[in-house]
Amino acid sequence: MAFKLLLVEDDPELREIITDYFIEKSQGALEIHTAKTGRQGQLETMDKKYDLVLLDVMLPEIDGFTICRELRKVSDVPLIFITAKYSESDRLHGYSLGCDDYVTKPFSLAELYAKVNALLKRSKGMVRKEIMTVGSIKLDPYRYTVYVDNEEVILAPMEFAILKVLMENSGKVVSRDSLIIRIWGYDFEGNDRVVDNHIRKLRKALGKASSQIKTVFKKGYKLEVNNE
Repeated sequence: MAFKLLLVEDDPELREIITDYFIEKSQGALEIHTAKTGRQGQLETMDKKYDLVLLDVMLPEIDGFTICRELRKVSDVPLIFITAKYSESDRLHGYSLGCDDYVTKPFSLAELYAKVNALLKRSKGMVRKEIMTVGSIKLDPYRYTVYVDNEEVILAPMEFAILKVLMENSGKVVSRDSLIIRIWGYDFEGNDRVVDNHIRKLRKALGKASSQIKTVFKKGYKLEVNNE
């Protein structure tokens, strides 16, 4: 049985290139449906069941961020943004809305295909929770809110994104490189100390729950439930 993908992209040439590549590469394992405007894409995501959505950000009629925000109210379908908007704030905004990955133009078709397949494998049988809870920390990925002992904590976008990744991997060590790739992207040119700086800010914001973030020497960070 083929996986059904929806590609929402207003560039007809790029739609054709991606569609042809995916069909040929998957040998029929991926079924590609397309939409060329934001309005059409929004209607498609709401009316039909897809296994994954590839969504441009800058679309006519309705932008991709708006589509993602509305889609996340009713669906957990895996979603990858494909866009020319490459700034850090755009990427973090996309993650905060609930996207699963972010690919910036120009991109490698082979890399996009690999990301799609990896995400399909991870999402198979996966059920998202509206609220993620680890110890005294609660995070709502779709309302962009964090609570410690039921009191709301205000986080900057980057600290929110880091906490979300740590909560998704609760009890597991997340390397600095993994955090950089998830949040800053593959093309990040800084060093991994930037992660440590934002972890310090995150711990400060979490207050008494800060001790749940453990530093694993020469490895990365891990979010745990503190033993009282």
